[in-house]
Amino acid sequence: MSTTRDTAPETLAPPGQPRTKWTVLAVSGAITAAVALWALIAPTQSSEVLGVVVGWTSEWFGWFYIVLATVILVFVLYLGVRHSRVRLGQDDDRPEFSTFAWASMLFAAGIGTDVMFYAVAEPASQYLYPPQGEGGTLEAAREATVWTLFHYGITGWGMYALMGIALGYYAHRMGLPLAVRSTLYPLIGKRVKGPLGDAVDIATVIGTIFGVATSLGIGVVMLNVGLDVLFGVSQGIPAQIGLVVLAILVATISATTGVDKGIRLLSQLNVLLAIGLAGWVLVTGETAFLLRGMMMNVGDFVSMFPGMTLDTMAFDYPAEWMGFWTLFFWAWWIAWASFVGMFLARISKGRTIGQFVLGTMTIPFSYIVMWVSIFGNSAVKQIRDGDEAFGEAAVNTPELGFFTLLQQYPLGLAVVALATFVGLLFYVTSADSGALVMANLSSELPSGEADARPWLRIVWSVATGVLTIAMLLVGGIPALQSATIIMGLPFAFVIVAVMVGLHRALEHERTRTWAFQDSVTTSLVGREASGVPWRLRLAQSFGSVTVDQAQERLDDVVVPALHAVRDALEEQGVPARVEVSEADPEARVVRSATLLVAAEGDEVGFTYPVQVRRGPAPTYGLGRLAHDRTTRLQVAQPIAGGYDLMSYDVEDVCHDVLDQYERWAASSARVAEQREL
Repeated sequence: MSTTRDTAPETLAPPGQPRTKWTVLAVSGAITAAVALWALIAPTQSSEVLGVVVGWTSEWFGWFYIVLATVILVFVLYLGVRHSRVRLGQDDDRPEFSTFAWASMLFAAGIGTDVMFYAVAEPASQYLYPPQGEGGTLEAAREATVWTLFHYGITGWGMYALMGIALGYYAHRMGLPLAVRSTLYPLIGKRVKGPLGDAVDIATVIGTIFGVATSLGIGVVMLNVGLDVLFGVSQGIPAQIGLVVLAILVATISATTGVDKGIRLLSQLNVLLAIGLAGWVLVTGETAFLLRGMMMNVGDFVSMFPGMTLDTMAFDYPAEWMGFWTLFFWAWWIAWASFVGMFLARISKGRTIGQFVLGTMTIPFSYIVMWVSIFGNSAVKQIRDGDEAFGEAAVNTPELGFFTLLQQYPLGLAVVALATFVGLLFYVTSADSGALVMANLSSELPSGEADARPWLRIVWSVATGVLTIAMLLVGGIPALQSATIIMGLPFAFVIVAVMVGLHRALEHERTRTWAFQDSVTTSLVGREASGVPWRLRLAQSFGSVTVDQAQERLDDVVVPALHAVRDALEEQGVPARVEVSEADPEARVVRSATLLVAAEGDEVGFTYPVQVRRGPAPTYGLGRLAHDRTTRLQVAQPIAGGYDLMSYDVEDVCHDVLDQYERWAASSARVAEQREL
């Protein structure tokens, strides 16, 4: 099945305003409401059932989670090498953000209240109660922080990167909506618009809401401790419900008043404050020990990772440990994959897959190594120095561990206040962005840069808050972990399908590129212009073509040529049509004309899209600025390189259409032969 932009059905990209996908909203909302009401009405029964289902999931699907996590990581690295030059966008697209700004946003994406929560709690737990072997030993101390790096490391970011590549490729390069269902187009074709596509989006929303609820649940119990230390706010459900309500209010204000830019600035401030917090512990603590520990952790992680990634511990299976740690983390990463993947796709338009994989695999993990190593090694050393009470507190009440550790350093209360503020900002921004992503998942968006309607964001922020409260009443964080393992399973199967479809799409594009390069070309690129005013040629060379000049060439040259080819094809019995579209500001397209040729039935097989497209002008000599703009009359096909038709006459355009059509037919035949083999 064809997977390039010219085979995508036009109906996948609805014009105009965002439209609600009522089936997705109703079914996912009903499931969420049912689980929340069940937990509120029968907390004891629901807690017991969750425990039984998690035990069954761990027994029968634990190996699946472990294998899937490893396969995803290997697959992403494979994509980064084999398809490194494929751009997440058209070939002439360039990154919207500078490398530094992009790296900063990736950096911010790796931070959250859950990292603060587990940076102390998990190393302490793995040191005292490791999955295998005796706790409290030197070996357990070395492995404790490595287990945390493993659970927060490159495996999870591989899942994020997979969804980021898939969503970015289909949205920015193929012109499909920024939705998970679009990633399955190579497998099910136009049925992504039907019940199968709805089922994919429902599984995505359900996994996402439970993943977000888990993060919010961890956030409220942790912030409750910080507020208790600072202001004496009692720890318990009432205070935690108040924090959930605060998150709902912030998300509502953001949806109705558009404070997204302010929240983004606060997120960037959070990155600096979090680094400052870790730096304070490093400088005022045992600096030499922490630096040695960081280097040791990196070395141990590199040497241990190959064995850890597929270790199912079959002969001495620690079911409880596995469900509380590895299986929970892999399910949690899976649940968040579409959430973070959408963010990564939106900020990475114009970057190549190679750049994307390198950045997502290294930049966030560098922060994780720094943070976990500093706090994790500090916690383990404090326990080894004889503070057993701290160790038991960190294990049995993890939310206490982080703040208890901070109070051991100079200016303890000030540091706790800073940590609470950092956690609060992470908490409210997670709630707001989670509601936005779930609203987008339950909407048909006109472009990859558009967002859902405000009322839908409010609905999902309220739903997430109610679910978080319900799970806290059932059993707190363990109940949220159990629900995440269960609800993440359906989306795990969706991720498998995403990998298969993405591989097929990229290999198909690779095959088409080879056919394009290997064919006996009669390409007209570079042909001497005929009948083109010399001043227009000069303007084109110096990048100063106006919109009016490009639109005039589109109307006077390109559109008549496309109509002529259409008429000739129809004389040969090949259905074809010409469409002229107006402005698409999101894609920098002023106007476009497209020839569409049918392949099977009414499905579009070949397209020849020509766009009047605004973009940066080239710089020649002195006196011109890099931010100057020009206009191109561009053939918008990925493998054709996005060349300019300003110097073509009607006859040239007709020949070029036939050149592209012949290459498309040849590559389609080659793909069909490969499938038969």
